[in-house]
Amino acid sequence: MLRPPAVGPHLLRDQDEVVVDVVRRHWFAYARPAAEAVLLLPLLALVGVVPSGVAWVPLLLAGALAVRVAVLALAHHHDLFVVTNQRVFRMHGVLSRRRGNLPLTKVVDLTVVKPLHGRVLGFGHFVFESAAQVQGLHEIRYVPRIDVREKRIQEMITRAGLRGPGLRQH
Repeated sequence: MLRPPAVGPHLLRDQDEVVVDVVRRHWFAYARPAAEAVLLLPLLALVGVVPSGVAWVPLLLAGALAVRVAVLALAHHHDLFVVTNQRVFRMHGVLSRRRGNLPLTKVVDLTVVKPLHGRVLGFGHFVFESAAQVQGLHEIRYVPRIDVREKRIQEMITRAGLRGPGLRQH
């Protein structure tokens, strides 16, 4: 349960699908769990200050916050975005796992969002648009080195003959 999901079993080996890139979240995705973990210190300090009859209250709150921080950190740790020569897919979840994929043939638009702090720290977000109204993959947040990752995806789309110079005549 503590290990991130394995990519290999989800590849279409009989169709020569190969992994081009496996993307883990940027370290900044852990900033929120870390900030919440800092709140544990005052709660634990309260245990020694409040009367012993109610010391269980801040202790209980600290325990609940510690569980929340652990779940958030594990959720980020288990969030993988995978680019193959045929599709992009995302696997995430701690107790229950979800997987969404989008074939490269269905990618209509790929938007890169780089907020100011993302530009400074070296991450951004992908927004995938496809012809389908409901899709299993829409937004991928906290992608490190997003410009390099975008270029790889565009190269895979071009190599597949879906756009650009490699466009196949039908």
